[in-house]
Amino acid sequence: MAELGEADEAELQRLVAAEQQKAQFTAQVRGQAPRGRDRRVHHFMELCWDKCVEKPGNRLDSRTENCLSSCVDRFIDTTLAITSRFAQIVQKGGQ
Repeated sequence: MAELGEADEAELQRLVAAEQQKAQFTAQVRGQAPRGRDRRVHHFMELCWDKCVEKPGNRLDSRTENCLSSCVDRFIDTTLAITSRFAQIVQKGGQ
């Protein structure tokens, strides 16, 4: 097997760091989601990650953290609005 050059090693380290960050973000989001919603949470996590993380590194910068936080907040707000609307529809149907 051929040895990796410095540029290849740096790229490999960058990719590993990106995957580690993504795994940490996934674990954090899953820890906040009720069971049974994992598929939707995973999809939303992928969307937020792809939208917010431009250059993965050893740490998330404050801009990326703010973007991820805002993305999660929008997801939660949207979910609550939809849930509330469905509850209103069900309530009107039962009257």
